[in-house]
Amino acid sequence: MFGRQTTGSVVCTSCGRLVGVNDETCYNCGRRNPGLWGFGPLLRKLGNDLGFVPLVMWGSTGLYVAMLLMSGSGIRMNGLFSFLAPSTPSLFLFGASGGIPVFQYDRWWTVLSAGWLHSGVLHILFNMMWVRQLGPACADLYGAGRMILIYTVAGVTGFAASSVAWVFFGGIPILGGAGFTVGASAPIFGLLGAIVLYGQRSGSSMTKREGLQYALMLGVFGLIMPGIDNWAHAGGFAGGWLMAKILDPLKPERMDHLALAVGCVFVTMLSIAASILHGLSIFAAAR
Repeated sequence: MFGRQTTGSVVCTSCGRLVGVNDETCYNCGRRNPGLWGFGPLLRKLGNDLGFVPLVMWGSTGLYVAMLLMSGSGIRMNGLFSFLAPSTPSLFLFGASGGIPVFQYDRWWTVLSAGWLHSGVLHILFNMMWVRQLGPACADLYGAGRMILIYTVAGVTGFAASSVAWVFFGGIPILGGAGFTVGASAPIFGLLGAIVLYGQRSGSSMTKREGLQYALMLGVFGLIMPGIDNWAHAGGFAGGWLMAKILDPLKPERMDHLALAVGCVFVTMLSIAASILHGLSIFAAAR
């Protein structure tokens, strides 16, 4: 049922060696339940990222369309990166982060939800292109579970950094953080940070160089273009690098990494639901 394998051999999800489907540990890397209770072959059909990248792409797109529908006549069309932009109330309702939601409305959980929201058609298009490119690459290096952990933590650190910077440096160009901020760029920079860390730990100068080149290129672009949340980028890169260092790419992925990854996705979905319910209550009280 559901494609579960009960006999024979499967490929260990950590090291790629053949193991018995019912083996408790992998003889090569020591991973517990290397065959994922027989569901390993089924999960591999989702890809090396276990379907997380398509989830981010389709989930972000669905939320973007929902915000446009909620915006109605409030859709903004001014500027290249603000073309077909949801209204500010709609962004707030679905879980935008930044100094105003986090500190003025105590919506601290938006550091989780904001990475799935976008403020324009080009914004979501470019971000999803980077997610599609970097997500599977990072999963190849760390495993799907650890890639999801890095992605989630980087989003939290990025939006937290931007929110705090708004409190201390609000109004100062480049240094001021953001009153409202959304987008997958914070976790994207986290994936770049993880790729750089992998290059450092493995001794692969090419991997380290490419990760740094992409990060610097996008960082310079953020400094040149107005309206870019540079604090979210820097915080995301730092969070991704630190999380990758803690997880250590030279060690095999463990079962608890996958369990924590599932928890991250679940908590993120809860944060979006909490944002909508809390936002509706605020709007109702304001009428």
